[in-house]
Amino acid sequence: MKKGSIILSALSILFFNACNNIGFEKSRTGLEYKIIGGGNGEKLQHGDFAKFEYRLTYKDSLVMNTYDFMPAFDQVDSVGRYHDFSEIMTKLKVGDSAVVIQHYDSLQKGSQFGVPPFMKKGDKLQATLKIIAVYKNKNGKSSRDWAVEAYQAEINKYKSREMAAIEKYLSLKKISATNVNNSVYVQIEQEGTGKRADSGQLVGIKYNGYNFEGKYFDSNIDTSKQSAPHGLDTFFFVSKMEGAIQGMLEGIVAFKKGSKGKMFIPSSMAYGPQGMPPAIKPNENLIFDIEVVEVKDLPKNPQQPGMPMPQGGNQ
Repeated sequence: MKKGSIILSALSILFFNACNNIGFEKSRTGLEYKIIGGGNGEKLQHGDFAKFEYRLTYKDSLVMNTYDFMPAFDQVDSVGRYHDFSEIMTKLKVGDSAVVIQHYDSLQKGSQFGVPPFMKKGDKLQATLKIIAVYKNKNGKSSRDWAVEAYQAEINKYKSREMAAIEKYLSLKKISATNVNNSVYVQIEQEGTGKRADSGQLVGIKYNGYNFEGKYFDSNIDTSKQSAPHGLDTFFFVSKMEGAIQGMLEGIVAFKKGSKGKMFIPSSMAYGPQGMPPAIKPNENLIFDIEVVEVKDLPKNPQQPGMPMPQGGNQ
């Protein structure tokens, strides 16, 4: 047999075994898993925090891929969440990989997060993960503190990449915009003459929201730009504090009552890696055309403002 044929035969066997779940074990909840050794790092123990990469697939579709943005972090539990990869974390060490398969029936039976809306009875979710690092209590610092420090470093790197992508877009489109609070880029197209939307002010806006390809996901101005029909009421939130995605909370301080302009918001300051399917994809940077129609002092007993979300998405 030729060398090429030997390689093809080996790949065929691996593919066959994967499809038939050969070599998989089962957890207490029926989670199927296979640990692929090779790691020679520290073993994960209860109370540690783990840093890892993972890909989640449903049938032939990619649901989540941390390699596209930043690693994930999770605390290691002695038992783990019900029917979740966290059940096997204490079996892994740094450098190990694993494949896990979740089943609809088991998720429906006991998962605290329920079943993803796209799954149907009999369906499966498959995830592959690789442990990159583990954080333990040491040098007078808790495992959580070490993990938070590492997580923030990853967030900063992720955000830097997003801001660079926005800057490239602005350059290509020859748009002059200002970086506000190192969070969003803002273009003031019409300067208002009213009160500035400073921190703590109740702000009312009209808006159109769309992605960098120009596809609209929501509006309270034009129903044809909505993912699903809803009212056209003015949207209210509290500047720098609450009621909107973080990028909007930060960027609005550049506006006054009567101002019109655009906000260019990185996904890390919007809907992040989870997105808002189907209207907003994971890790999608967003643009908002806004007009500030109201800026006023916050009432003593305000009603809780609602976060702007594309209608028709998971809310």
